[in-house]
Amino acid sequence: MSDFTFLTQTEAETASLGQKLALLARKGDCFALFGTLGMGKSVLARSFIQSLTGAGEVPSPTFTLVQLYDAPGFTIYHFDLYRLKSPEEIFELGMEEALYEGVSLIEWPERMGAYLPRDCFRIDILPAAEGRKISITAFSGERQQRLQEHFSK
Repeated sequence: MSDFTFLTQTEAETASLGQKLALLARKGDCFALFGTLGMGKSVLARSFIQSLTGAGEVPSPTFTLVQLYDAPGFTIYHFDLYRLKSPEEIFELGMEEALYEGVSLIEWPERMGAYLPRDCFRIDILPAAEGRKISITAFSGERQQRLQEHFSK
């Protein structure tokens, strides 16, 4: 298991990390964003999406539950599962297609229960002394290697 931890003190630093994370995205990747309200999940997701698509405005999919964005080589599926009532509702949102055909950014992934893929990039955002502690973990050998190559430069 590979784990990289970053400390961000500003929203701009969190956004910068989102841009760097976007550079390693490939079709079939899932990025699970864990953190309580106000931790910066949407900031990170927004900068990730903007860096790959050039989209000016990236609204949080809090009420629509999913927003799609065209990126070179794949579609980005941005999920906000906060309002999900049961894990099975993900199938009505096109989650299966997203996990196989696109890149998935999932806020509140714990709402998926056992349906969350084991082989995702897990991003934990926690409060730190003067900002946020953001840990990125990969579980498969291939994704661990990509993280290592990308963030060890």
